[in-house]
Amino acid sequence: HITNLIKTARFLSEACNLVFDAASRGKQFLIVGTKKKTANSVACAAIKARCHCVNKKWLDGTLTNWSTTERRLHQFRDLKIEQKMGRFKRLPKRDAAVSKRQLSRLQTYMGGIKYMTGLTDIVIIIDQHEEYTALRECITLGIPT
Repeated sequence: HITNLIKTARFLSEACNLVFDAASRGKQFLIVGTKKKTANSVACAAIKARCHCVNKKWLDGTLTNWSTTERRLHQFRDLKIEQKMGRFKRLPKRDAAVSKRQLSRLQTYMGGIKYMTGLTDIVIIIDQHEEYTALRECITLGIPT
C-alpha cells in the first residue's frame, strides 16, 4: 500500500486539534480498541487520560441502546457492592456462583465504561475496519469519531 504522507499529516493534525479543543472544554472521551495487540495499550491510555474505554468486545447497542447499557452498569455496580459487603458468602452456592460469574462477565466487557453517566462527546476508535459496529453507532448518534 502506498500512503500519502501529506494527507495523513493533515488529518492527524485535524484530529489532534479536535481532541485538544474537546479536552480543554472538559468533554468526555471513549477509546475503543478490541484487537488483542491494542487492548492493553487502550486500557493504559484510558487510565492516563482519565477517560472511558472498551478493550475486550464491543457489545452491540452500547451507545444506541443506552438505556439498556445504563441498566447493566447499575447492575454491575450493585453486584460489586454486594461482593464487597460479603453478601455472596451468605447466598446458596449456586446463587453465589451465578452472581460471581455475572460480575466477572460484566467486569470483562463493561469495566472500562463503569463510570459513564451518559453518552460520550467524542469516540476515539483504533482500527475503524475492525470496530465497524462502534463506528456505525457513532454515525447514527452523530458522535464525532
